[in-house]
Parts: sequence; structure tokens; C-alpha cells
Amino acid sequence: MPAGATILGGIAGPVLTPDERAFFREADPWGFILFGRNVADPDQLRRLTAGLREAVGRDAVVMVDQEGGRVQRLRGPHWTDWTPPLTAAAAGPRATFLRYRLIGAELAAVGIDGNCAPTLDLRGETTHPFLRDRCFGSDVASVAAHGRACAEGLLASGVLPVMKHMPGHGRANADTHLNLPVVEAALQELEATDFAPFRALANLPIGMTAHIVFTALDPVRPATQSPAAIRAIRERIGFDGLLTTDDITMEALPGTHAERAAAAIAAGCDVVMHCNGDIAAMAPVAEAAGRLTAAAEARAVRALAARHAPEAADLAALRAEYASLTA
Repeated sequence: MPAGATILGGIAGPVLTPDERAFFREADPWGFILFGRNVADPDQLRRLTAGLREAVGRDAVVMVDQEGGRVQRLRGPHWTDWTPPLTAAAAGPRATFLRYRLIGAELAAVGIDGNCAPTLDLRGETTHPFLRDRCFGSDVASVAAHGRACAEGLLASGVLPVMKHMPGHGRANADTHLNLPVVEAALQELEATDFAPFRALANLPIGMTAHIVFTALDPVRPATQSPAAIRAIRERIGFDGLLTTDDITMEALPGTHAERAAAAIAAGCDVVMHCNGDIAAMAPVAEAAGRLTAAAEARAVRALAARHAPEAADLAALRAEYASLTA
């Protein structure tokens, strides 16, 4: 039987409880995502990632948000504290590659093999502050170049990149954790700008949707729950990888968490991401999302095929090069 069509938000704390283990064994999510509440030190994190995989009985993907800057779950003193992506991008794509090669090495060392990066959203005048310095820049060519460098650095470390937020979050002037943004740009304009970095990286294994209404695609439903927007991701952008939602506990989406999950799967998302770490809240979501469809399972298999052992590298030399480029 295929795995469940969910990426579940890890656990409530840094240690996997018997109840959580039993729930994951039954729900059998496709993968997991960890947060700061789950992180204490490297030894603890290695035990946790191993325990999550043991609970489902397979080498499931364990993800995290480790962009650098405000959005990084692993921090000092055990891990590097990175500057925001926008600041680091000033040093060029080689520096971006090195940055994410090093980030990937830190993740792989503790059993994390998925990173929710690169962010391919275009920074603009209306970009909400919660996203602004998480972008690589404001022009298509630069964002695509840095996004490709980020993805290649992660893949070289044995970590799957997850590009976000499809089909583009940069025009949103609201924080989707709290509100639903509406973007009224014409389709031709979106094609030439917001969609373009994703089109340039459409061969990446995993993508994440945006909780944003694009009136040119669907006047009512956010992209995560809109068949028309998912069709645009598949056909206009050309992405045929595994498509996960952004966190469905964010308040941009209407309805209960289970209703949000069902609407996303019905719209064409392959996997639903639920991040609050509450197994009582996860249970109805896992039921509503169901199992991976045949098409989603095929995309999941292709995504996992992109994951490989880290390439040999002198990490100290790479870190010294990165420090020189960003000095």
C-alpha cells in the first residue's frame, strides 16, 4: 500500500513519545518536517530522525526549514548561524552553492535529508516583510541562478531541495500565517515574472505551493486548493515533481485542517504538510489526505531517486572559500 499523502510536523518536543511512535506507525506519512521545538543537540537529533524512520519502517524523508537568517531551525552553538539569503546572494551564485553545500552537510550529519529551499519568490515593492529578505533578489535571472546554486549545493550534500512557494509568493503583501493574500496581476505578467524562476528550475524533485489567491487563475481559491492554479504549476511552469502544500495550519486557508487537506488533494497537490506537532490534530488530516495516488507515488519515487549519498568534499576548505567570498 502507498504511504500516506502527508508530511507531518514531527512531534511536540525533542523526544519521540510512545503515543507519537504508534500514531506514525498507523498514519504512515510520506515524510516528516522538524521545527525548533524538536531540536536540542546533534546526538538528540540523530536519535530523533532515526526514531521517526523506525516508526514508519522505511527510510522516510525528514525535512526542515533551513534557509538561513530568520528561518532556520538548527542554530548555534551546535550549528552555523547563517545570514539571510538576500544578504548572502550579494556574493554571487558560487557563494550560494557553498552556503547550501555547507548547510546540507550539517543537516545530513543529523539524519535530515530534505530542506525547504530554495525560495524562488521575486522580491518586489509589495513583498511582505516576513518574506522580503528570504528571497534571493528581484529579477528572474538572478533568482533562478541562485536557486539553481542552492539546489545543487543541497543535492551534493545528499539533501533534497524543496522549491517554494509555487507559483510565486513575492507579490503577496500579507503574511499567510495570518491572512490570505490576493494577487491581481495579469496572467501574462505572472508568466514573465513570478512563474519564470520556477519554470527555470522545473526539473527539481519537490515543490511547495503558496497559500495565495491569483485572480488570473482562480478568483476565489488559494493556489494550494485551486485546480486551476495546480494546473498552471503543472502545465505553464512545467513542474512534474512531487508537489506538497505549504503548512495547512496557516490561517490563510479556510475550514478545518481536515477540510483544508481534502481540498488541497482534490485540487491536485500530491502531499499535504501539517506542521503543528499535535497528533490529535494530525489524525483527521491524515485520514482526509488519504494515501498517495498512483501519479503521486510515481512522483515520490522519482523524488527519492534524486537523493544520494553526500559527495566527497573538504568541508573546511569550502567553508574558508565561502568566508572569503562573503567577507
